[in-house]
Amino acid sequence: MTTLNDIVKQISAETQLNDVAVAAAADLEVLEAVDMAISRNIASFSLFDDEAKLKEMIGAKYPHLLGHPKVKLIHVKGAVQAANAAVKSVFVKDSNVLMKGHIPTAVLLKAVLNEDFGLRTGNILSHVAAFEIAGYDRLIFITDAGMNIEPDLKQKAQIIRNAVQTARAVGVETPVVAPLAAVEVVNPAMQATLDSAALAAMNRRGQIADCIVDGPLALDNAISVTAAEHKGITGATAGKADILLVPNIEAGNILYKSLVYFAKAKVGGIIAGAKAPIVLTSRADSAESKLFSLALAIKTSAIQ
Repeated sequence: MTTLNDIVKQISAETQLNDVAVAAAADLEVLEAVDMAISRNIASFSLFDDEAKLKEMIGAKYPHLLGHPKVKLIHVKGAVQAANAAVKSVFVKDSNVLMKGHIPTAVLLKAVLNEDFGLRTGNILSHVAAFEIAGYDRLIFITDAGMNIEPDLKQKAQIIRNAVQTARAVGVETPVVAPLAAVEVVNPAMQATLDSAALAAMNRRGQIADCIVDGPLALDNAISVTAAEHKGITGATAGKADILLVPNIEAGNILYKSLVYFAKAKVGGIIAGAKAPIVLTSRADSAESKLFSLALAIKTSAIQ
């Protein structure tokens, strides 16, 4: 699959629909994504919120969703109850994917990390974004631009594992991972280069599996064969990265938003590392981006 719409189309062709539990679903932008997903036949939905408010919103904008066989309205009071009920739905496997609605991220994540009914696995939670960028013949995955502020080596290894699982779910059998730094050589004064070299060594020794880790690499050498050749970087993976591991959240956030606003790239993103994928979109995300995020989560849930 080379485009995000390819993922949507593949799910649409499948007979088994995954259920998405939406915490605090009474939000027009969320409901727009729900409507798009149902029209593309990629999911059914359990919507957790005040039922009267939900019915009023849906009736005003999307009346065809009232009574729809793929839409369930579950009455709860307040953000905390909505988060707890949605997470519990995934915990007991009534739903396969968790989605954030009109609710603070901290409230949802508190429910996700609940010791009794949460979605902990013991692994780190990390953000994985799949970008469709004009001029590229493949999806480019960026991690972690949204969860971990300054990950250490151990955390970076787990962040890679989460991203590899997501990439493999959409057909990238052996993804090439580039741990990014400002330069492509090891410099003891630059921690990102030390971590990159260590991650590559861990990969060679089987500690990070199902992928090829090559680094340290600067961004140009990771994604451009021509740039890699100019720097004398050769080999089967030079300039052909599928997954870009950023050194910290600032670098990730800037790269992510640069692609969206400057390059007009299409994107879908999830939180990986829990028992089920989590769609944690922003209010600034387009409905199309929310649809792509749902599709990415659904494909990832199929292998968990």
